[in-house]
Amino acid sequence: MMMCRRAALACLTSSAFTLLMGATVARAQSTDFPSKQITLVNGFPAGSGADVLVRYLGKELETLTKVPVIVDNKTGAAGNIGAEYVARSKPDGYTMYVHAASSVAANMHLFKKPPIDVAKDLQIAATVNQQAFMLMVPSASPYKTVAELVKGMQEKGDKGSYAQSNTTGRVMGRMFTDAAMLKTVAVAYKTDNDTVNDFASGVLDFAMMNPVFALGQVREGRARILAVSTPERLKAAPDYPTFAEAGIPDLVMLSWFAAMVPSATPKPVVDKINGYFKTILSKPETAKFFMENGGDPFISTPEEGQKLLVRQVGDWERYVKMAGIEQQ
Repeated sequence: MMMCRRAALACLTSSAFTLLMGATVARAQSTDFPSKQITLVNGFPAGSGADVLVRYLGKELETLTKVPVIVDNKTGAAGNIGAEYVARSKPDGYTMYVHAASSVAANMHLFKKPPIDVAKDLQIAATVNQQAFMLMVPSASPYKTVAELVKGMQEKGDKGSYAQSNTTGRVMGRMFTDAAMLKTVAVAYKTDNDTVNDFASGVLDFAMMNPVFALGQVREGRARILAVSTPERLKAAPDYPTFAEAGIPDLVMLSWFAAMVPSATPKPVVDKINGYFKTILSKPETAKFFMENGGDPFISTPEEGQKLLVRQVGDWERYVKMAGIEQQ
């Protein structure tokens, strides 16, 4: 009996020591962080609107932390490759997935076998911005309003076509065509830039695109924006009506970016990352950059960001069913 007590006491002592050492290591990591290169993984291709955003944040983070920050584009599988890579990486804060968290949530329902459970395997370290997806038409298009576009597409039937190049655009396009009772054909592209020639030549009637790309096309005189997917007009793009204002009341889809880390990343490190991004997002220069690219800064705590991610996983289950999209 005495031997059992001693063994139990030894086991408890060992467990306590292990917990103490773990806490000590976590504190040491947070004190030292960051002390080496940080990698921002980007699930979108180089040169895309999202890539512009991630590289801007990387440059600002490098200035703030005084350590090298690189951007690693890991594209494919609608962002699943990048998400899985980060989720499986060392949970020390040095590898972050800076991506549309709304798309990360969507992939839980767009794929039959998602590679990770995003709500369990990833932790939101910092939210970055809120964006509206945009319905755009070529600058030479005869359609000046959503109502005119809908009428034109109803007349074209299945001879009409539109572009989408990512998860949000895919679902939004399906929701729009269903709500307007259109037979318009969806044309999938690998990247936003792949649509440029077909869009400019008039092969495509309209497109559902992220605001960085859409506003860039507007500035270059190639496109007009007819509506945005937010419940209220964006501060960054107040001239463009919402879908509700344009006569499509149920089409609301908010896209938001976040910096995500493996879920086992120590909280002190997560909080430090959150602080860095909060500083970056509070700068007038960042607000100006976001405004030029159709987004509003979005500051929150890691806990608030994680709750939003979990909630959006549920939201996207409803969106995918509503749009009748078959899982890949």
